[in-house]
Formats: sequence, structure tokens, C-alpha cells
Amino acid sequence: MKFTIALIVLAGGLLAQSPGARPAFGQFEVATVRPTPPEWTRGRFIRMQTSHQLLAKNYELRVLIAAAFNLSPQAISGGPAWIDSDHYDILAETPGEVRPNLEEQMAMLRKLLADRFQLKFHREPKEFAVYALTVGKGGPKLKPSTLSPDDAPEGPPLLAIVIAPESVSLPARYATVAEMASVMQRSALDRPVLDRTGLTGRYDFDLEWTPGDNQFGGLGMWKNVESPKADLFTAIQQQLGLRLEATRGMVDAIVIDRIERPSEN
Repeated sequence: MKFTIALIVLAGGLLAQSPGARPAFGQFEVATVRPTPPEWTRGRFIRMQTSHQLLAKNYELRVLIAAAFNLSPQAISGGPAWIDSDHYDILAETPGEVRPNLEEQMAMLRKLLADRFQLKFHREPKEFAVYALTVGKGGPKLKPSTLSPDDAPEGPPLLAIVIAPESVSLPARYATVAEMASVMQRSALDRPVLDRTGLTGRYDFDLEWTPGDNQFGGLGMWKNVESPKADLFTAIQQQLGLRLEATRGMVDAIVIDRIERPSEN
């Protein structure tokens, strides 16, 4: 059995634009924020499911804030216990006739979180134990993407980590290394991931590995599994020509000053 977990912020293909006047994208035209139904068992994700409709499923609020601000959840501090226990779904419509790009989507999500959850915070630069993503000695093994961002209204496939009993995979299409780092820090690893590769292209690749105990919040489903797949650090180097190194680094962290549960709407 396979399932998908913590499908991050959006696939790179959502950067595509359709012809037409470009609106300001200051906020969603309409949005609902509701508790996730208890019967939902298909992981979590944020994606544009059409050109004008954003859907977020099954997010703890701390992780949702991290996604909106492109941070690791470890870099979000403060707030009551319920921001780590309550799960929310968001369905929102975007304005205008043009599909918003990634930053525009996240800007509208930040505005929605501020409005519906009465979110107030301040920033503090903090030093964290981090993972630095760099280019390996032999250079990157990444192939430029062959996809067009306009192949479908919703863009290329969502950048998502897929968990299976024997291993984990990250099939990426039209994705940047920075987006991969975001996926890793939000869903797989226990610390922020800093992209220091300097790579700015869009790539197609398939990364497969056997997780360690400190990944996916200590899910631990691979402890007694014999898998031919390498660990994440080896797999990134062998398959992508990149290196993931444990170090320390400064992160512009968020400290929550105020937050409230929303009413259903």
C-alpha cells in the first residue's frame, strides 16, 4: 500500500501564466476554512487543482504557516497546543483570469491566515541546526525538464513525497532544487534545509531512498524492512549529484504573538 504525505507547496508548473490582464492577487475572492473530516486518510497537500482554485487538505496550522512562509515548522515558535493538533482544509478561489504564480498563491494564503486565524507574529533571526544542500564534487546529475507548464490547466504534477512500505520516492517534474529543499524541510527532515546549490533551472528527476528514524517525524515504518534503496544522503549524491550536509545556519524565524481558532465558514 502506498500513500502520499505532506505534499508541499505547489508544483513548479503553477508559475505558468495564461493570457489576459494580471490582477493584483492581494487576497482570495472567496475562501472556506474548515476542520479536516476525521475520515480523511490520504495525507496532506496544497495545490492549485484548477487555474483558479487552491485546495489545502489536512494541515496542522503550524505546518500550514510554515508552508505559507516557506519555512521549516521548526522555525515557527509560540502559539497554543491546538495549532499542532487541529487539522484544517482550505478551499479558495483566486481573482481574475490569470493563474497566480507560486509567490502570489502564498501571498494570498498568508493574508487568509492573518484574517481567519487572527495571526500576529514577529520575525527573529535564529541559528538552527540545518541541512545545507550543495552541488557534489562531480557536478549535478539533473536533466532539464521536458514539460511545458501549460500542458494542463493545473500545471505539471504536484511535487509530492510518496511513502511505500519498502522505501520513499520523490517524483519531480518541472521542479526547482529550491522547491525540493522546501519539500524536504516541510515533510521529511527534522530541521530546515538551505538551498546553497546556486541552481536555478527546472528539472525532471526521480529520487528514491530508505528513510532513517529521524525522518517523517519518526514514523518508523521502515525499521524492520530490508530495502535495496540507499539512505537519503547517499541517494541525493548518487542520483542527483547533490550533497545534503548537517551544519548550522541562520534562519529568519517566526514567533507567534497571537492566534485564534476560526469559526467555520
